[in-house]
Amino acid sequence: MKRLLFRLLILSVFAGCASNKAFMEGKQLLLDGRAEEGFARLEEVVKQSPDNVEYKSYLYNQRERFINQWLAQANTVQLNSQFDDAEILYRRVLNLDPQNQRAQAGLDGLVQERRHRLMLDEAQAQQQKGEVAPALATVRQVLADNPRHRDARIMLRRLEEQSAGDSIVSPQLKSALARPITLEFRDASLKAVFEIISRTAGVNFVYDKDVRADLKATIFVRNTTIEEAVQLLLVSNQLDRRVLNDRTIMIYPNNPAKQKDYQELVVKSFYLANAEAKDAANLIRTLLKTRDIFVDDKRNLVVMRDTPEAVRLAEKLIASQDLAEPEAILEVEVLEVNRARLQNLGIEWPGQVGYGLLQGGTTTAVLGTGGNTISEVTTPGNTVAQGVIDLRANPSRLTTFIANPALLVNLRAQDTNANVLANPRIRVKNHEKAKIHIGDKVPVFTSTAVVNAGIAQSVSYLDVGVKLEVQPTIGLDEDVTIDVGLEVSSIVKQVNFGDSIAYQIGSRAVDTMLRLRNGETQVLAGLIQDEDRSSVTKIPGLGDLPLLGRLFSTNNDNRSKSEIVLLITPHIVHNLALPARNISEFRAGTESSIGGMGAVGGAPSPIPSSGVSSRSVPPAAPAVPGMIPLPGIVPFQPTPAPSTAPAPVPIPPPAAPAPAQ
Repeated sequence: MKRLLFRLLILSVFAGCASNKAFMEGKQLLLDGRAEEGFARLEEVVKQSPDNVEYKSYLYNQRERFINQWLAQANTVQLNSQFDDAEILYRRVLNLDPQNQRAQAGLDGLVQERRHRLMLDEAQAQQQKGEVAPALATVRQVLADNPRHRDARIMLRRLEEQSAGDSIVSPQLKSALARPITLEFRDASLKAVFEIISRTAGVNFVYDKDVRADLKATIFVRNTTIEEAVQLLLVSNQLDRRVLNDRTIMIYPNNPAKQKDYQELVVKSFYLANAEAKDAANLIRTLLKTRDIFVDDKRNLVVMRDTPEAVRLAEKLIASQDLAEPEAILEVEVLEVNRARLQNLGIEWPGQVGYGLLQGGTTTAVLGTGGNTISEVTTPGNTVAQGVIDLRANPSRLTTFIANPALLVNLRAQDTNANVLANPRIRVKNHEKAKIHIGDKVPVFTSTAVVNAGIAQSVSYLDVGVKLEVQPTIGLDEDVTIDVGLEVSSIVKQVNFGDSIAYQIGSRAVDTMLRLRNGETQVLAGLIQDEDRSSVTKIPGLGDLPLLGRLFSTNNDNRSKSEIVLLITPHIVHNLALPARNISEFRAGTESSIGGMGAVGGAPSPIPSSGVSSRSVPPAAPAVPGMIPLPGIVPFQPTPAPSTAPAPVPIPPPAAPAPAQ
């Protein structure tokens, strides 16, 4: 039996040595960067020694560390469009932890990212060809799937800057209506003018039954696009339109009843990153008069339902508001310099001489040879008896006494220098307050008498130390305006009142507002507290003698001086990123029509740059094809001025003129 136990002991020792060797090999493999092999070896060790806490703890900790590291690397390379490398990292994570949801979601997102990358490449190719509208549609589709797609947001901003104005019409219809045309009519039939435009652009016009047949049109435009001419005709006759398909436009009266029947509404969800949802909703309600709007504060989401024109304007408004707040790091250094000098020199004499009865004395009996008491020796006490005493009853116990020690020579000089330094660095957002407290919370005990309950004890805490409160305002010119509040407090002395304890607090405070450049250091100094205290303890009369009076007095001189110095330096982390001009300034239509005189499709036209006309007419306008007269309609031919080119010559009517509507 002993031999069997001995053999089992030897086997367990060898097994432990083998497990430890495999454990060290696994650790070394991890250090060498061979993570998969290292974790495989460590898992074998844990299976062989399931009760070893050290092996399990190391395996789980290292696995968690490597998984987090690989996920962070995968996110970084994915942002740089290195999708193959990101996929490798996600699969390495799943090999270690097959149930890891972040890695699985990352792999699923890579499929969408690759598709989005192809769409963005297509949009970029369309942009290079000058096809801005299709490129905008492609980019908006990407942002509909992922509103936070960085490259898509950048491309959208660039396309919006390049585009002449957003349009919800199809590319085919936009291309047809982009052709130039010259119209010169006075009191002509509106439907006949639209028929001319229909033949020129190849666009069909359908009229609502309530559009009056006797509407007249007077229009004189040269070298303008067909879509602008259509919009002018509609606005001047209180009409509106709806795009039905690539070749058809519905025309109807512009009144509330018809708008409800024909005007298409769009639902748009805005997930905000920086702005508050309620503020964005108020902005949309105020400027666009949108009534159907929903706010989800939990998700910071705004959902609106309005016309496509209003939705496009809301996108620009939210893009100009949903900006990251500026942030700054405030480097603060608080220095308190204390200098104290104490000098206590002289002879301290007793301050009291008394004659009275002392308590606490002892009486010792002196015994003779036969054991009889011969006499008693009384030793006086050291405590003065309180109250009234009988001098006749205890004459032997009365004695003269003075305080002990009877004479004290003070020879003391003390110098103290103390520097208390606090150097915090805090990061704070624009217009937000940041507070710093470096010190102690001093307990203050209070006793309160409660009826029928006795005395109740309570404790409260008082903040003592350095308290700093700052609120920065970061300007666009890289200046930082800081509202600074500094208070330095300390305990001067403790005050006892009955069963309650209070403290006398010495405090120095400053509250100011200063304006600094980015990286500029400002020193606030001069908060000086200077104390000079002198006290003399002497024997009356003798202490006033010249020269000799020093022998009968003691002097206590205490001088202290402290100064508070505050150094503050702002460092702007990032400032407000101003939106592009087409986001911060754009046409918004009229009071009664959102989008107003924009292109067909309702989106507002961009504001022309300063000094450049949005419709510049060349000095000599050539004849533009597209003026096709109809029977019964005589185009108005103005008499040309001597310095102007002759009016365009109308194209002869076709052999079979179309019947007038």
